[in-house]
Amino acid sequence: MKIKSITPIAISIPLKQEIIMGGISYTNSENLLIQIETEDGSVGWGEASSAPNMTGETIASMEAALNYLTPHLIGRDPSSFIENMKLIDKMLYGNSSVKAAFEIACYDVVGKAEGKSMSELLGGTKRAEIPVLLLLAAGNLEADSQEAKVKLEEGFRSFKIKVGGNPLDEDISRVKEIRKIVGRSSQLSVDANQAWNPEEAIEFVERASEFLDFVEQPVMGNDLEGMKQIAEASNAPIGADEGLHSISDIVLHKERGAASGGSLKMIKLGGVLKALKAAELSNQMEMSVNIAGKICETSVSSAAVVHLAAAIPQIDWGLSITNQYAATDIVKEPIKILNGSVAAPQGHGLGIEIDENRLKQHVK
Repeated sequence: MKIKSITPIAISIPLKQEIIMGGISYTNSENLLIQIETEDGSVGWGEASSAPNMTGETIASMEAALNYLTPHLIGRDPSSFIENMKLIDKMLYGNSSVKAAFEIACYDVVGKAEGKSMSELLGGTKRAEIPVLLLLAAGNLEADSQEAKVKLEEGFRSFKIKVGGNPLDEDISRVKEIRKIVGRSSQLSVDANQAWNPEEAIEFVERASEFLDFVEQPVMGNDLEGMKQIAEASNAPIGADEGLHSISDIVLHKERGAASGGSLKMIKLGGVLKALKAAELSNQMEMSVNIAGKICETSVSSAAVVHLAAAIPQIDWGLSITNQYAATDIVKEPIKILNGSVAAPQGHGLGIEIDENRLKQHVK
C-alpha cells in the first residue's frame, strides 16, 4: 500500500450556539480535512481545527505545511506510522495540528485496508462506553443552568463550566448554583482557558474549589510557578491544557507540582501515537486524563478522539468530543451520544463515511 495523493480541504462548521471561552466568543470553527488516497483506491480522512491560540496554526498555515510535506509523503506506506511521523517531525518543526490530521487519515485508510478499527490498531478497545463531558459555555447562569438540567435528564454525569469571561463573583456563583443542579454524584469542573492571573485564580479556588472535581488551565500555560501556587491553594486538583504540548510538558507539570492531570489533544501533541504515549505516561505517573478535541470538530476528528479514548489506560476526567456542538456534520452517520456516553464507532478505520453533499456545503 502506497500513498498516491494527499488533498487538503478547508471547511467552516457553524456551532449550534455561541460558545464563550476565556472571554472570547465563537460561533463557527475553521477546520482542515485531509484526504489520503492510496494506489489501490482506498481513501482515508483526517481533520484538525485551526487553533492559533493553542498551536499557532491557521487554515492557511496548515494548508501550506501540508503542501510542503506532500511531495515527501507520496509513495510512502501509510501503515508505517512511526517512520512517517519521524520524517515529518524531522522536516517540519511545530505544526502539530496538521501533523495530527495527517496521521488520523493514515489510521483511517490503513484500518480500512486491514479490516480493523483505529482503536484496534492502537492496541485494542479497553472500554465499551466512555462518559462524555459536556461544556456549559454560555457565560451566564440562566442559560448554563437550563442546559445542565436538560443534559442531566439526557444522562450526562460530567460537566465543565467555561469561566474567566465574567467577574470572579459571577463565575463563583455559577459554580455553586450548577453544583446544586447536577448534585455531588456528577463530575463538575471548570476551564478558564488561561484567562486569569495567579492572584485571580487563587481567589477563585479559595472560594469555589470545594465545589469542583478539577480546575483546568486557570493561568497561562507556561506559568508553572503560578499553577503550583494555585494547586497549593486549591481543594480541587489542577489540570493543564494549553500548557501540555509534549511528553516533557507532562513530566514538568508533575515534577513542579503544577498539575495533577491534563487535557490531551492530538492537535497539541502532534499526532495519534504521541497522544497515546502521553496518556500511557500520565497513567504511570498517576495523573488524571481528559481526552479532548478542539471546539468544534466534525465526526471525522471526533471519531478519532473516541477511538483514542477507548484505547488508553484510563480516562477519569472524561471525554470531550466536540461534534456535539456543531450545527451540522459532514458524515452520513454522525457520532452519537446516548445516556451521556459514547462507544467507539463500529467498522474499519475511523468507522465513519463522508457525505459528499454535506461536505460541499461547508467547503471554504
